[in-house]
Formats: sequence, structure tokens, C-alpha cells
Amino acid sequence: MRIYLSLVLIFFTTDSLSLNHNIVGTIKKSSIKTTQFNEGKALYLKNCASCHKKNLSGQINWDAKLDKDGHRLAPPMNGDGHTWHHDDSTLFYITKYGLGRYVKNYKGKMGGFSDKLTDNQIKNVLAYVKSYWPEKKYRYQLKLNER
Repeated sequence: MRIYLSLVLIFFTTDSLSLNHNIVGTIKKSSIKTTQFNEGKALYLKNCASCHKKNLSGQINWDAKLDKDGHRLAPPMNGDGHTWHHDDSTLFYITKYGLGRYVKNYKGKMGGFSDKLTDNQIKNVLAYVKSYWPEKKYRYQLKLNER
């Protein structure tokens, strides 16, 4: 009984500490004019565009400058930045909980949206963002989810 209890405890503790790829799954880009696209766009404009810009272009010189508070500028979401370098689980959890949860001593402005967006809404935002990526980058990013 003691061994069984230990194994159950280890299983649940380990699972809750990791980013579980099975929970998120693969997020495919949304087709234009679908419900997913329209909801993702509306949520992006309401929650993300103030930093990442309406056209997903990010802030000018995002990769070379800091803002007046000494924080990195928001990168583009349109495929010109580094978003497509990350698997869906990483993108989902950074959007949900913010970078501070994953980057030690992070003092930037990318907070999480777990208090504003449901999991499905986050997936719709990411599907909307992916619809702007060049096909080659989109295909590369999809392969990251197969690991």
C-alpha cells in the first residue's frame, strides 16, 4: 500500500509541474471568415494589439531596443518575430500565465491572461495569429508539436 501511494503521489506531482502537451494539442491556423478566426481576431484586438499592434507587426525595433521602463519591446506575431519558434504548448502557457512563470527574474510586461481568457479563447487567439504566418514557418512550427 505504501509503494502504491508513493507512485500515485509521484505521478500526480510530476504531471502537474510539467507543461503537458496532451492537454493543449496542436493548434492549427484558422481559416479567414470562420467563427474561430473572427473570435480570435476580436480577442487579439482587445487583449494583445495594444502591445503587439493591430496588424501583428510588433513594436518598432522590438529586437534591439528597450522601452522607457527598461523592458523589451513586444515582438511581432505575424511571423517576422520568434513566436513560430515555439511549440503550441509553450505559446499557450505563456499566453495563459505570462513569461514570469517560466523565465527566472523576468521583469517584462508579458503577463498572463488566465483571468481574462478561457483556454479555448487562448487557442482561438493563437489560431488567428498563426493565420498570418508564412506557410514555411507555419509548417516548421507544426513539426515542433510532434516532439
